[in-house]
Amino acid sequence: MATKTTGSKAASSASKVLSSKSTGSASKSAAGSALTQKNAPKEQTSVRAATAASKVLLDGRTSAASKSAAGSALSQAKGKK
Repeated sequence: MATKTTGSKAASSASKVLSSKSTGSASKSAAGSALTQKNAPKEQTSVRAATAASKVLLDGRTSAASKSAAGSALSQAKGKK
């Protein structure tokens, strides 16, 4: 079971990403996942959102806010067993 939650700084970044009209769908998916986990330690990032977060982190054109949200979402993804 996950015990991590999204911190205030990452949640703020995720909110900015979601409200931006120019942000791509992968960034929004990762940001939505991160924001969902703000005060919910039992929530985990889905495989789909984790894949999107990984793409965001690998994309050199991505903003710092998107990378912050994606990093938070990815750190809360369910690990392989």
